[in-house]
Amino acid sequence: MALDVIKYFGFELGAQTNIDPKDDRWIINGAHDASKLQDHLDGFISKFVLCKGCKNPETIVNIQDGRIKLDCKACGHISEPDLRLKLSSYILKTAPKKGKKDKSTKKADRKARRAAGKNGDDNGSVNGNGSPADSNSDHADGDGDEDDNNGVSDNDNDAMFKKINSEAKQLDEVPVEKEVEWTVDTSEAAVKARMQSLPDDLKRTALNDDEDGDEAEGGNTVYDQLGKWVQTSAEELGGVAKVDEVEIYLKAKEFHIETKHRTLTVLAQTIFDDNILKQIDARAPMLKRMISSERHEKAFLGGTERFVGLEKPNLVNQISSILMKYFQNDLVSEEVLKAWGSKASKKYVDIATSKKVRKSAEKFMEWLENAESDDESDDE
Repeated sequence: MALDVIKYFGFELGAQTNIDPKDDRWIINGAHDASKLQDHLDGFISKFVLCKGCKNPETIVNIQDGRIKLDCKACGHISEPDLRLKLSSYILKTAPKKGKKDKSTKKADRKARRAAGKNGDDNGSVNGNGSPADSNSDHADGDGDEDDNNGVSDNDNDAMFKKINSEAKQLDEVPVEKEVEWTVDTSEAAVKARMQSLPDDLKRTALNDDEDGDEAEGGNTVYDQLGKWVQTSAEELGGVAKVDEVEIYLKAKEFHIETKHRTLTVLAQTIFDDNILKQIDARAPMLKRMISSERHEKAFLGGTERFVGLEKPNLVNQISSILMKYFQNDLVSEEVLKAWGSKASKKYVDIATSKKVRKSAEKFMEWLENAESDDESDDE
């Protein structure tokens, strides 16, 4: 697992790593901020350690048929990391073949054999002239004949076999504890009970973290399902504007993601079309109910950036008007808008598209700055 963590850091940071240390040190080349390393470590734990069902870290990694499975011993849920991640490809590529041991296991076996051999030499008895003592030498044949088994006589072999058989018989007589059969109750009630017994910090993670959780079978997330539902409904009704806000909210609630910030990223890309400026006012009450923190606001802006930057590039020149609508409907705060407009980001789109969208938003950002200046002047 330590090797996987180091490789994950290397992939995420774009840095070379030393994965075969001679002095028990793992090395990541380059200078990296401690907080950034902590974020990547949290990402590794979320993606490759925590159960996607109960967020418990009691998972066992199994490789089956070219797929990575996280088997949770707490709730019984089996989930899979995203195979598109570089570390997933690395794990599958370096997984030992069936029936073969990996390098670390072989190394441990060799070390154990060397230790066992050393202990055997230390425990062997030595006679006065420095050669190994033969405990049965007095009982050797009168003519001194020995077999060809490294100078060990038949009498020696008989004595050794008798000793082995005697000790084996004693082992058979020792009572063996009955093997414990492990079973996991995966009923809904049992899972909820285990969730309540988690420590407070893990419980908060299980209930609130949604970076990589909420996955359905096949890796299709509930966010994907919500987006596809909106698109399908729009096709059936003859336009996205005809998909009712209440139905959208109830569908998100059905997936248990009505309070998740990633839901806002999905909605920003699916509940509008080319007439977004006319649709924002109608959607605003539903969106205000679902946007409950700065994290939600940022996710909503990220989805909008992806919508106009990638899906509807013809709307890039309207981004200032779109942001004004958001601001007037109290969907995004002034602080979040200023932070968003101050620096391009590649979190939701490529950096070139991000710069293009923010360039088009300059008119609104200037208005926002001037509006603040006017308010300060009025206060004086």
